[in-house]
Amino acid sequence: MEKRTATCRCGQLKVTCEGEPVRISVCHCLDCQRRSGSAFAAQARWPEARIMLTGRSKAWERVADSGHKATYQFCPDCGSTIAYIIEGWPGVVAVPVGAFADPTFPAPKFSVYEHRKHPWVVVLGEAVEHSSTPSVLRNPGSVSPHHTPDDRGQAIGGSGGAASTRS
Repeated sequence: MEKRTATCRCGQLKVTCEGEPVRISVCHCLDCQRRSGSAFAAQARWPEARIMLTGRSKAWERVADSGHKATYQFCPDCGSTIAYIIEGWPGVVAVPVGAFADPTFPAPKFSVYEHRKHPWVVVLGEAVEHSSTPSVLRNPGSVSPHHTPDDRGQAIGGSGGAASTRS
C-alpha cells in the first residue's frame, strides 16, 4: 500500500497517509483562503485509521461556514497546518496537498464554495465536480479512531489533539 508523507515547513511535524485519498478537493471558502494564504486551498482526505501524525502539534478550533466544528493541527514552531478534521466529515482527516511538496500528486475531483472563487481562478478537468454549496455530510465507512497519547505517533481525531475538517 502506498504511503505519502506531508511535513510542516520546518520539518518537525509530519503526517503519514497510507493508501489512496478518498477525496481530493479545492475549496474557495474565505476561511480556506485565509488558512492557505492563497486564493484557494487544495486538500486530500484519508480515513482516520490511515493517518499517523508524528511530532509536536497544537490544535485550534473554529466553526466553519457549514456550521460544523473544524479542528486544525499545526506546528507550534513554524505554524504550518498539517491536518484538520471537520465534524461534518466523521472519520476522515484532511491534509493540505501542498504539505506533500509533490508536483505529481493527483488532481482534485471537487471544487467547492465556487461562489467565493476569485474570477481569475479556473479549476480544470472534465472529471471535476463544481459546486457553490458547502460539502454535504460524507460517511466513508466504519473507521475506528486510533489514539496514541505521545507525540511520536499519534493518530488524528478525537479529543487527543489531531484535527479533521471538511472543505
